[in-house]
Amino acid sequence: MKHNQVRQVFFPLLTALIWGTAFVAQDICADSMGSMTFNASRFFIAFLALLVIVAIFSCLKKERPTLSDTEKKRDRKSLLLGGFCCGTALALAAYLQQAGMEYGTDAGKAGFITALYIVLVPIFGLFLKKKVSLPVWISVGLAVLALYLLCIKNGFSINAGDLLLLLCSAGFAVHILIIDHFTQFVDGMKLSCIQFLVASVWSAIGMLLLETPTWSSLVACALPILYVGIFSSGVGYTLQILAQKDSNPTVVTLLLSMESVFAVIAGAVLLHQQMTLREYLGCALMLLAVILAQIPFPEKKKSEKN
Repeated sequence: MKHNQVRQVFFPLLTALIWGTAFVAQDICADSMGSMTFNASRFFIAFLALLVIVAIFSCLKKERPTLSDTEKKRDRKSLLLGGFCCGTALALAAYLQQAGMEYGTDAGKAGFITALYIVLVPIFGLFLKKKVSLPVWISVGLAVLALYLLCIKNGFSINAGDLLLLLCSAGFAVHILIIDHFTQFVDGMKLSCIQFLVASVWSAIGMLLLETPTWSSLVACALPILYVGIFSSGVGYTLQILAQKDSNPTVVTLLLSMESVFAVIAGAVLLHQQMTLREYLGCALMLLAVILAQIPFPEKKKSEKN
């Protein structure tokens, strides 16, 4: 049980750290190529990297469960369906995020709106009969306030880019809930591998229809694409899937939203950017929200009538 708890806390925090420090690479690529080209490249690299890892793990696995042909067919069908659904949701959400930023929404505001999936996940989960405790709802509220303090600097207004990012946030919320459903039946690493292939194919189709990719732009952004493809996509999203197995999706999203905190800290440490009192307060509130979500409060027992 302790192993599961470590996995369900450490993996999403490590994912948030990777995502938070990957913004520089994404910004560099956004200036040189279209969003579909960028996503097709990063997801295909993630697919290739993870394909190698899955092959290695399959060879090292000593004991393999003996399954009937019917069970193998059922598992393969669940894996392919899960990979298709996850990959489609990921491709759509990633495109909407990049498109919203192309419409002029600044990075801080984009990060705040995208991270609103921490509110949408428990709300959408209610329709799937997933209960959320009062302490976790309080944690969600604290996290939203923390994100506002961290990301929003010059007031808040809604424009076309913001609306795209709101749709992006809904897309990531759906992506998280799809993962929550399929990790109960299929291998997490294989699911992640297939989702990257599907996301890459969808992005490549959009690239060929809407953009004009050039080799020069790909070569110029080779290192940032490799970093985002292998670490932010391949490692990050795979850790997310492994963390969500048998976990509360709302608590996992709270941990993932630490991405904004790590981004601010990375800017202060690596780029020597000064953190304001407002940002320190936002970091403190986010940390409080995460701690509160991890405290095992006792559930109220219904009184039994004799």
